[in-house]
Amino acid sequence: MIVRPGVAADLGLATAWLTDARLPGADLTPEHMKGFLFAVVDDEPVGMIGLEQYGDTGLLRSLVVDAAARNDGIGRHLVGALEDLAASRKVKELWLLTIDADQYFGALGYTPVNRADAPEVIRDTVEFSRLCPGDAVLMRKRF
Repeated sequence: MIVRPGVAADLGLATAWLTDARLPGADLTPEHMKGFLFAVVDDEPVGMIGLEQYGDTGLLRSLVVDAAARNDGIGRHLVGALEDLAASRKVKELWLLTIDADQYFGALGYTPVNRADAPEVIRDTVEFSRLCPGDAVLMRKRF
């Protein structure tokens, strides 16, 4: 498996995967793909993850692994690659919102945070303010 950066041409695939996974993606643009990473096996994309950066704060979003490739560690590998990318860009903390993956991300070092305690840059994101339901769990990991 290799991990490659996203390109504008990945937008259609990203949107389709997010729709299939019932994850928010209506706000994605070709520009967003610059913050995405794609896992590729045998020249076929099998997973993706995205980073939205706001200074030294980042929003981890859109982790999706193709159903046929699940349980092979691809998701964990993508999270690790995104954390490395974020750290190389001087991000000091990553935030995410999840409906049903809080245990998964908890095992990767993310901790639940009260939504009221989110920094303004996260509260102002489309994902936080409009796309994710109010009962989504907010989580953070500091570097």
